[in-house]
Amino acid sequence: MAQYSDPQEGQLTPMDTDDRTALSWISWFCSSKKHQYYTEVDEKFIEDPFNLIGLNQHIPLYKETLEIILDLEPDDAMYNRVPDLSLLEPAAELLYGLIHQRYILTKMGMLQMYEKYEQGDFGKCPRVFCNDCHLLPCGEHDTPKQSSVRLFCPNCKDIYIPPNPKYQDIDGSHFGTTFPHLFFQAFPESIKVVEPNIYVARLFGFRISELSAVGPRMQWLRMVKDKPVAITAEGEEDEDADDTMMAP
Repeated sequence: MAQYSDPQEGQLTPMDTDDRTALSWISWFCSSKKHQYYTEVDEKFIEDPFNLIGLNQHIPLYKETLEIILDLEPDDAMYNRVPDLSLLEPAAELLYGLIHQRYILTKMGMLQMYEKYEQGDFGKCPRVFCNDCHLLPCGEHDTPKQSSVRLFCPNCKDIYIPPNPKYQDIDGSHFGTTFPHLFFQAFPESIKVVEPNIYVARLFGFRISELSAVGPRMQWLRMVKDKPVAITAEGEEDEDADDTMMAP
């Protein structure tokens, strides 16, 4: 009988061999409510050594941890080498997270994350003028144990801390700094078109000056650049230009 953390609560509970066989470690890990941001990494991706280059320097008991993720050894054999499997759980979560960071940059990984994004699994932007624009998880760093996961809004281009505490312990490196920006380059049509709008502070109907102690600060950070205007060969504006044209 092996021991694994309960997917719902994160507590260590026994798991029967039959149940363990029916559910792979990856499926079990991603089925946890607190791991809703993750997608299931294809085992073929993990089995390719090229995709794992450099990860062993971050993981203690790297070989044993990788075998846990891929279900390569019977539990009895693993117990002979590591009597307490719970010692491998933090390492397995870290290793899977770093593999996950690389996987979601692939075509297959992005397609899986695209489905979750469209379903709103990552939540909506808390900014009022973003009109419930869907968010995408990201990290402020690519190396582990630097900061927790953040949520990126493609409309206001800002990041937010997940409102639910169960997600605030997720390492931001499990998603990395590149993912959201590469994602929206791959799926530009998924960006919700929202009319640019910035809140204007007023007193008795009069706009408060930025020079005032209670005035607005750095509103330019919320401003969205106008779309570029296409110019014809004759030097005139092209009225038939694609409205979705983006700046290089």
